[in-house]
This record gives sequence, structure tokens and C-alpha cells, in this order.
Amino acid sequence: MIKQYSLAYLTVYGCAPPEMTYIAARTGYDFVSLRLIPMGVPGEKSYLPEDKEMISKTKAALNETGVKVLDIELARIVDDVDPCSYIPAMEAAADLGAKHVISSAWTTDRNDRNFIIDRYAEICDLAKPLGLTVNLEFPTFSRLTNLQEAVDIVRAARRSNGGVFIDTLYFHYSSTGLDELEALPREWFNFMHICDTSEEIPTSRKAMLHVARDERLYFGEGCINFTAILGRLPPMPYSIELPNIKRLKQFGFEGHARRCLETAKQHLDNVKIGAEPVCHAPSCSLSQ
Repeated sequence: MIKQYSLAYLTVYGCAPPEMTYIAARTGYDFVSLRLIPMGVPGEKSYLPEDKEMISKTKAALNETGVKVLDIELARIVDDVDPCSYIPAMEAAADLGAKHVISSAWTTDRNDRNFIIDRYAEICDLAKPLGLTVNLEFPTFSRLTNLQEAVDIVRAARRSNGGVFIDTLYFHYSSTGLDELEALPREWFNFMHICDTSEEIPTSRKAMLHVARDERLYFGEGCINFTAILGRLPPMPYSIELPNIKRLKQFGFEGHARRCLETAKQHLDNVKIGAEPVCHAPSCSLSQ
């Protein structure tokens, strides 16, 4: 099965969507994954859906290259942001041909489960008429720190365009079990973030943030068992989210993007998708 890859925003952090699209085309990607909803991180360049010239140039680049938009980010669940404020970005995403939105929760109250469910359901409802799925991620330094917590929200929200979102970095950091993937509905998986990372799991939030945003590794440089993970998931596009500030300075946007895809194909193209047997019987070794 031919795998499809997307160039994620953080991999070429600071690269404008039109140029990002051209880089993706020149280096062999099938998709781009754009950030049209800024996170407000200090120093972050914002690419807003209201910037008609930027959207027009991005659309022209997509039409010229044949690259498609896979998804946009980041529809955060926070205390003081109305999900309706995401409508312009989701409308722009749909206009550009995107199919998915990434969401994650960044609230501060540990007893706010119902609030997160309601907000996540609202984002799903806003996205559905535009043909977009809403994929709930669990960064280990966010409010939802593991797969079980994300699954709980998606299941409680009961939205047909909802889903859970796997990032191999956070999969490793949260020590998620492979059997947890097998237990979930296949339709909940629409695409995922992939990168490699070192075996050591940082013990502080600050250290996790640093690796997540500045020190992810090329495929084959770390410990991620892609064969085991992808073997338990359905076929889907793989968005390479691999920010590495040293490599970016060394190789530039295009050189880094190229090396990300080359190492991904080298280590993943022969990995079988959904090849592992599914077994939930107590005696089965896969359920241990």
C-alpha cells in the first residue's frame, strides 16, 4: 500500500503557507498541514484566514503543484476562547480543500470534564457542515495527557465527525499501550502526526515542550516502534511533525523537509498497516 505524507506546520516553523506548499511539492509530499488558528506563542508568525492575499497565493500554489491541504490546526479548547471564533479558519480550510481539524484541550481546572466535552462537541458541530472532522490530540503537557482521556471526551461527545489523534511523540511520552489502539473504532482515526524521539521521557513540562517544539528526531534516530504502532491502525495519511531547530538552521526549510520525508519513507514505506492481529482475549499476548 502506498503511504501518503503531509508536511506539518511545525516542521518548517515560520514558513508561509504558499511557500510551504511549493516546498512540499519540490520535496515529494502529498499534502500540507497548515496552522490557520494561531496559538499565541511568543514569536509565532500568524497566518490568518482573513489574509485574503495569503489565502489566494496558497490556493494558487495548490492548484499549480497538485499538493492538497490535509488539515489545519489548532482549534484549542480553552476557558476564554469562543469556538465560533474558529469559523473563519475552518471556512478557509474547507475552501482550500482540507478535510480535518486538530483540537486539543488547554484548560486549567482538573474538574472541567463536562466543559471540555461541551466545547469539543461544539467545535465538531461547527466543522461538520464544512465537511471537516475534528481530531482530539493529547499532548502530554496539555489538559488531556493520554489516549484514555482523549477517548473519554470523544466518546462522551458522540459526534459523527469526531476522532482521536495520535502523535507518536505523545504516544511514547504517555506510555500508551498498543492494545489501547486496537480497542478503538477504526473510523476515529483520520490521520496522525509522526516523528521519532529518544527513549528517555522528560520529567518536566518545560522539558517536554522543548523536545516537542525544538528537538524531534528524524526517523530511525530514536526509539519509536513504527511497525508495532502502524500495524494496529487503519490506513491513513501521515503528517510529519518534526520540528528540530538545529536541523532547520543547518539545512533550511527545504533541506529539512526533504530529509524528514526521505527518512520517513526509508523506515516506514515497508511497514505493513493494520497487519497485526486483533485479539482481546485474556490469554492473547497482544492484550497483555
